[in-house]
Formats: sequence, C-alpha cells, structure tokens
Amino acid sequence: MPRLPGLVVTDHTFTVPLDHARPDGPTIEVFAREAVAPTKVDADLPWLVFLQGGPGSGSPRPTSASGWLERATRDFRVLLLDQRGTGRSTPVTRRTATARTPEELAAYLKHFRADSIVADAELIRAQLSPGRPWSTLGQSYGGFVTLTYLSKAPEGLKACYVTGGLAGLDATADDVYQRTYPRAKAKSLRYYQLFPDDVAKVRRIADHLRSHDVRLPNGDRLSVERFQALGFGLGMSESAESLHWLIDEAWDRDELADTFRYAVMDRTGFGQTPLFVVLHEAAYAQDNRPTSWAAARALPAEFAADADPLLFTGEMMFPWMVREIDGLHPFAEAADLLAAATDWTPLYNPERLATNRVPVAAAIYHDDMYVDATLSLETAARLGNVTTWITNEYEHDATRTSGGRVLDRLIHLANDLPPA
Repeated sequence: MPRLPGLVVTDHTFTVPLDHARPDGPTIEVFAREAVAPTKVDADLPWLVFLQGGPGSGSPRPTSASGWLERATRDFRVLLLDQRGTGRSTPVTRRTATARTPEELAAYLKHFRADSIVADAELIRAQLSPGRPWSTLGQSYGGFVTLTYLSKAPEGLKACYVTGGLAGLDATADDVYQRTYPRAKAKSLRYYQLFPDDVAKVRRIADHLRSHDVRLPNGDRLSVERFQALGFGLGMSESAESLHWLIDEAWDRDELADTFRYAVMDRTGFGQTPLFVVLHEAAYAQDNRPTSWAAARALPAEFAADADPLLFTGEMMFPWMVREIDGLHPFAEAADLLAAATDWTPLYNPERLATNRVPVAAAIYHDDMYVDATLSLETAARLGNVTTWITNEYEHDATRTSGGRVLDRLIHLANDLPPA
C-alpha cells in the first residue's frame, strides 16, 4: 500500500462484462484507487465513490491529502473510480479505435455510457462493500451518473453529493445547447469586459487564421473554429486570466508563436480524452431521436468566424473535430454513426426518482456554463429527498478549487435529510 502525504492508497482492478446484458460475453477491466487516512487504514469506514466529470475522464491521481480529498478522508474510505474506457479501465484510445471497423467501434462505444458505469459500480460494491450501500460524490457528468445510479440501483446508495451535475431528466442535446450557447456568449463577453484590449487581439488572430494556412506542431490546421474552442475553459476558475495571457503572447513578429501553437494544440486536442468528444452528445440520448451533431445544428450566427467581437464556443462538440484533430481521426466514422443512432435506451427513471429516498445534496452553480442551472432546478423539483445549495460564489470546478468547503457543506446538508 503506497503512502502519500496524508494518504494510504491501494489499487484495485475488477473484471466486468463489456455488455451487462450479456454477463457471459466479452469482458473489460475497471480500475479504481482506494484512498484512506493513515490513521484509519484498519477502521471500518463507510465508502465514498468519486464519479469524475466527463464523459471520458479518469479519476484524479492524488498526490496528497488536500482539497476535497482531505475532507472526504476524515469520514470515508474513498474510491477514485476510473470509469470504463478511461485511465486504467480498458482505455479507449486512438490505438484501440483503429483495431475496429467504424461499425464495430460505434457498437462498442454504446457500452460506455452512464448505465454501464453504474452496473460496473454495483459489481465493485459487491466485492468491496458487500451488503452495505455506499455514498457517491458526482462532479459534473458524475452527477449525471449519480442520477442514473438513483434510477437503476438506489439500493446501493447511502447518500449522494452532486456538484454542478444535476442533468435535465428528459432534456435532449438540442435542449441543452439552446441553453448553453447563451451562457458561452456571456462568458466570452465577460472575458472581454475583464480584458477589453483583447477584443482587437482576438480579432487579429482570427483574421490571420482566415487568410493563412496555420499549422499546429502536429500538423493539424488551426482554423478559426478550433481557435474559438479555447472558450471551453471559460467556465472554470481563473480561466479568463489564463486565456488572456495566452492571447497576450500569441505573436512572434508577424507569425503566431510556437508557444501559442503548442498551447492551442494541447488545450484543444482531446488526445487523452477522446470519449469526451465522441460520447458527449450520447450522454443526452435516451430514445429513438438521433443527436445528429446537435451542437453544430444549434450554432447561432453570432458565433460566426467574422463576428466582432469573436465569441468563443464552450462545451460543444462539432463534426469538424473528428476530422481535423489528429487524435480523433480514427473515431470520425464511428462518431457519425453514433450521431445517427436511433436505438438509445433511457438513462433516467423519472417515476423512481420522484419517490427517491436516498439523501441527495446538490450544489447548483448559478452561472454554470456547462450544466444549466435552470435545468438543474427543474430536476431537483422532480427528485425526492433532495436539498440544493444554489450559489454564484463558485464556478463549475469548485469541488477542486474550494479546498473541501463545497463537499463539507454538502455532507452537512445531506445529514439533515431523512436517511434512506
């Protein structure tokens, strides 16, 4: 058991069915890392499972007992779950994608949604906490997974803490983007309000990209659309400042600087998280309606490449990404097949959620760019035994940036609810 400052960690690997409807079929591995305070290694502690945001992101790799993890390990034995396809859980990568035909890859990836993640968690709970429910902390997409967990297997849950992740129970991808494009616009305008000189600086870069064939270090073309995708981070703490300094140092005389091009490649490449792009809209698919690249269809004219000021896009995935971003090329045809799919199954059970008895404490960030606060409040109104904390004090990444304060408040709020 490796020891880190304030933590003892233990690695666990589990074999689970690729398709839980076919338990005797092909299998994959799911990895999770246990973290516990050194003074409580042998204590009979309740479990807290961390459900990471995404889709397609592995759990954080701890370096010490700090932030929310320090707060969690006061009361819990924490399980940092790499959701299937991420981290060390049979990761879906460019290399593994090339081993399948587009049709095979699309069929394979349909098994990497929230319902499969929940089924994995229940198999893991049977081994680590047999006969005892555990609690969850769901950040962003992890909150979506939480709602699926409450819909599919509430008997496995003792309490749920959700941070910026109450999804609309029947909101389609189209519904989501109708609400989030205005939020992305507001974040762009707020950025320009903070740094008014950047209006002209950003416009200069965009004009240069429109008239020149600019290449990133890996050979990808840097289009205006990819430049606009830098706005993905504008809903996080200090993200406007980070973008400002990137823009401030963008030029090397009359050419875009190497440092700028490397930074753009890194921030918009999705090399480590291809599922984030490929399965993003599938996270909202629950019936026979195809998502059909909803973000691209909903793109307002005011986000045009020649707009002044140029607006940055947010958490939107576009078909050009799987064609123009090197690390996503092997997913292009499969992504199109997923966008056209009409055989999706429900992720949430509204009737079951309405009678939910598991205590749920949810932080809703009023100005959240990624998960619309109005949709979250509508979901809370349809969920039993829930309490909400609505705040504009934090951005979407407050679980990480608040130093444990957000989790602490949610724990106390949930403790005031009737137990399951």
